[in-house]
Amino acid sequence: MRDLASGPGRVLVFVYGVFAVAATGRSLVQLGAHADRAPVAYSLSLFAAVVYLVATTCLLLGGRRGWWVAAVACSVELAGVLVVGVLSYAVTDWFPDRTVWSHFGQGYAFLPLVLPFAGLAWLRATRPGSPPDPG
Repeated sequence: MRDLASGPGRVLVFVYGVFAVAATGRSLVQLGAHADRAPVAYSLSLFAAVVYLVATTCLLLGGRRGWWVAAVACSVELAGVLVVGVLSYAVTDWFPDRTVWSHFGQGYAFLPLVLPFAGLAWLRATRPGSPPDPG
């Protein structure tokens, strides 16, 4: 099994790390300053931050268990960005401000929508039991 944080995985770990820090900071500020304004949106944003932190950590740690937990985290992330993206258009009162997953990550140049696909593709290429890259 290839190291999850090698090659393109390094870029992935970096981006996940940036999103973990950005989503954590933004959600904590929003919850601390305006929790009553959009509690659902801000709480979902904090949940997204935790998912990004788990994905970052597991991609760094690697190994069979790290791979599986990272795969779950990326899958939860994909479901989250899709569900929250739809909800942010359908129930606009819940999302008066932008969050990391609202409007499919529009406030973050749609990277939250692309990131789980990139993560899952990398995990597929490095799945346990897959033959090593000849290059």
